[in-house]
Amino acid sequence: MKRFASHGSGAAQPGDFAARGDNVIVEPGVLFFHPERIRLGHNVYIGHYAILKAYHRNEMVIGNDVWIGQQCFFHSGGGLRIGNAVGIGPGVRILTTRHRELGRHIPIMAADVDDAEVVLDDECDLGMGSIILPGVRVGRGAQIGAGAVVARDVPPYAVAAGVPARVLRYRPE
Repeated sequence: MKRFASHGSGAAQPGDFAARGDNVIVEPGVLFFHPERIRLGHNVYIGHYAILKAYHRNEMVIGNDVWIGQQCFFHSGGGLRIGNAVGIGPGVRILTTRHRELGRHIPIMAADVDDAEVVLDDECDLGMGSIILPGVRVGRGAQIGAGAVVARDVPPYAVAAGVPARVLRYRPE
Protein backbone atom coordinates (compact mmCIF):
# COMPACT_ATOMS: atom_id res chain seq x y z
CA MET A 1 0.00 0.00 0.00
CA LYS A 2 1.40 3.37 -1.04
CA ARG A 3 1.19 5.73 1.95
CA PHE A 4 3.36 8.69 1.04
CA ALA A 5 4.09 10.69 -2.11
CA SER A 6 6.30 13.63 -2.98
CA HIS A 7 4.78 17.11 -2.84
CA GLY A 8 7.09 18.33 -5.59
CA SER A 9 9.98 20.78 -5.62
CA GLY A 10 8.16 23.89 -4.40
CA ALA A 11 9.39 25.85 -7.40
CA ALA A 12 6.85 28.31 -8.85
CA GLN A 13 6.78 30.94 -11.57
CA PRO A 14 4.75 34.21 -11.39
CA GLY A 15 2.10 32.83 -13.75
CA ASP A 16 1.51 29.74 -11.61
CA PHE A 17 -0.48 31.61 -8.93
CA ALA A 18 -4.26 32.06 -8.73
CA ALA A 19 -3.42 35.80 -8.47
CA ARG A 20 -0.24 37.78 -7.94
CA GLY A 21 -0.27 41.55 -7.38
CA ASP A 22 2.38 44.13 -8.17
CA ASN A 23 5.63 44.43 -6.21
CA VAL A 24 5.69 40.90 -4.79
CA ILE A 25 9.20 40.25 -3.50
CA VAL A 26 10.16 36.60 -3.08
CA GLU A 27 13.59 36.04 -1.56
CA PRO A 28 15.82 33.09 -2.52
CA GLY A 29 14.90 29.72 -1.06
CA VAL A 30 11.14 30.34 -0.78
CA LEU A 31 9.04 27.28 -1.65
CA PHE A 32 5.44 27.35 -2.91
CA PHE A 33 3.28 24.24 -3.07
CA HIS A 34 0.02 24.32 -5.08
CA PRO A 35 0.60 27.95 -6.18
CA GLU A 36 -2.62 27.72 -8.21
CA ARG A 37 -4.42 27.90 -4.81
CA ILE A 38 -2.45 30.97 -3.63
CA ARG A 39 -3.55 34.61 -4.10
CA LEU A 40 -0.93 37.25 -3.37
CA GLY A 41 -1.89 40.92 -3.02
CA HIS A 42 0.19 43.99 -3.86
CA ASN A 43 3.37 44.92 -1.97
CA VAL A 44 4.01 41.53 -0.41
CA TYR A 45 7.42 40.56 0.93
CA ILE A 46 8.26 36.89 1.54
CA GLY A 47 11.53 36.27 3.37
CA HIS A 48 14.24 33.72 2.69
CA TYR A 49 13.39 30.03 3.07
CA ALA A 50 9.70 30.53 3.85
CA ILE A 51 7.40 27.65 2.86
CA LEU A 52 3.88 28.47 1.67
CA LYS A 53 2.10 25.15 1.37
CA ALA A 54 -1.30 25.48 -0.20
CA TYR A 55 -3.37 22.39 -0.77
CA HIS A 56 -5.61 20.90 -3.46
CA ARG A 57 -8.63 22.33 -1.64
CA ASN A 58 -9.27 25.70 0.01
CA GLU A 59 -7.10 28.74 -0.63
CA MET A 60 -4.29 30.78 0.81
CA VAL A 61 -5.15 34.47 0.38
CA ILE A 62 -2.56 37.08 1.32
CA GLY A 63 -3.67 40.73 1.28
CA ASN A 64 -1.81 43.92 0.39
CA ASP A 65 1.18 45.36 2.24
CA VAL A 66 2.03 42.10 4.01
CA TRP A 67 5.49 41.30 5.37
CA ILE A 68 6.37 37.61 5.90
CA GLY A 69 9.66 36.91 7.67
CA GLN A 70 12.21 34.29 6.79
CA GLN A 71 11.66 30.62 7.57
CA CYS A 72 7.90 30.90 8.05
CA PHE A 73 5.73 27.85 7.37
CA PHE A 74 2.10 28.26 6.28
CA HIS A 75 -0.14 25.24 5.63
CA SER A 76 -3.50 26.19 4.16
CA GLY A 77 -5.27 22.86 3.71
CA GLY A 78 -8.09 24.26 5.84
CA GLY A 79 -7.91 27.72 4.27
CA LEU A 80 -5.82 30.72 5.26
CA ARG A 81 -6.81 34.38 4.90
CA ILE A 82 -4.30 37.08 5.73
CA GLY A 83 -5.62 40.65 5.67
CA ASN A 84 -3.90 43.91 4.70
CA ALA A 85 -0.93 45.52 6.46
CA VAL A 86 -0.12 42.35 8.42
CA GLY A 87 3.37 41.71 9.81
CA ILE A 88 4.49 38.13 10.31
CA GLY A 89 7.81 37.64 12.09
CA PRO A 90 10.51 35.13 11.19
CA GLY A 91 9.80 31.49 11.94
CA VAL A 92 6.03 31.82 12.39
CA ARG A 93 4.04 28.61 11.84
CA ILE A 94 0.40 28.63 10.73
CA LEU A 95 -1.51 25.34 10.63
CA THR A 96 -5.05 24.85 9.31
CA THR A 97 -5.67 21.12 9.64
CA ARG A 98 -5.61 18.59 12.45
CA HIS A 99 -6.05 14.83 12.74
CA ARG A 100 -9.16 13.55 14.46
CA GLU A 101 -8.67 11.62 17.66
CA LEU A 102 -10.36 8.28 17.12
CA GLY A 103 -9.01 6.36 20.09
CA ARG A 104 -5.95 4.34 20.91
CA HIS A 105 -6.74 1.58 18.41
CA ILE A 106 -6.12 3.95 15.43
CA PRO A 107 -2.74 5.60 14.86
CA ILE A 108 -3.13 9.38 14.90
CA MET A 109 -1.63 9.65 11.41
CA ALA A 110 -4.23 7.18 10.08
CA ALA A 111 -7.15 9.31 11.28
CA ASP A 112 -9.05 11.64 8.98
CA VAL A 113 -7.97 15.27 8.82
CA ASP A 114 -10.33 18.11 9.72
CA ASP A 115 -10.02 21.53 8.07
CA ALA A 116 -10.15 24.64 10.23
CA GLU A 117 -9.52 27.99 8.52
CA VAL A 118 -7.15 30.54 10.06
CA VAL A 119 -7.89 34.26 9.60
CA LEU A 120 -5.45 37.07 10.33
CA ASP A 121 -7.42 40.31 10.22
CA ASP A 122 -5.98 43.60 8.92
CA GLU A 123 -3.10 45.28 10.75
CA CYS A 124 -2.30 42.44 13.14
CA ASP A 125 1.26 41.43 13.93
CA LEU A 126 2.65 37.98 14.76
CA GLY A 127 5.87 37.85 16.78
CA MET A 128 8.86 35.74 15.87
CA GLY A 129 8.37 32.00 16.26
CA SER A 130 4.71 32.18 17.17
CA ILE A 131 2.43 29.29 16.22
CA ILE A 132 -1.16 29.76 15.09
CA LEU A 133 -3.24 26.60 15.44
CA PRO A 134 -6.18 25.52 13.24
CA GLY A 135 -9.42 27.48 13.45
CA VAL A 136 -7.97 30.62 15.07
CA ARG A 137 -8.88 34.20 14.17
CA VAL A 138 -6.46 36.95 15.13
CA GLY A 139 -8.47 40.19 15.30
CA ARG A 140 -7.71 43.52 13.65
CA GLY A 141 -4.66 45.23 15.08
CA ALA A 142 -3.93 42.44 17.55
CA GLN A 143 -0.35 41.70 18.52
CA ILE A 144 0.94 38.18 19.22
CA GLY A 145 4.09 37.85 21.31
CA ALA A 146 7.20 36.00 20.19
CA GLY A 147 6.97 32.26 20.77
CA ALA A 148 3.27 32.30 21.63
CA VAL A 149 1.09 29.29 20.79
CA VAL A 150 -2.31 30.63 19.78
CA ALA A 151 -5.06 28.04 20.22
CA ARG A 152 -8.06 30.41 20.62
CA ASP A 153 -9.31 33.52 18.87
CA VAL A 154 -7.61 36.78 19.82
CA PRO A 155 -9.88 39.87 19.95
CA PRO A 156 -9.16 43.04 17.97
CA TYR A 157 -6.34 45.22 19.38
CA ALA A 158 -5.45 42.66 22.06
CA VAL A 159 -1.88 41.83 23.00
CA ALA A 160 -1.58 38.08 23.57
CA ALA A 161 1.45 36.02 24.58
CA GLY A 162 2.42 32.77 26.26
CA VAL A 163 1.90 29.05 25.89
CA PRO A 164 -0.97 28.77 25.49
CA ALA A 165 -1.42 32.40 24.47
CA ARG A 166 -3.69 34.54 26.61
CA VAL A 167 -4.69 38.18 26.36
CA LEU A 168 -2.43 40.34 28.53
CA ARG A 169 -3.84 43.75 27.69
CA TYR A 170 -5.33 45.85 24.90
CA ARG A 171 -3.37 48.30 22.76
CA PRO A 172 -4.09 51.97 23.61
CA GLU A 173 -6.41 54.06 21.45
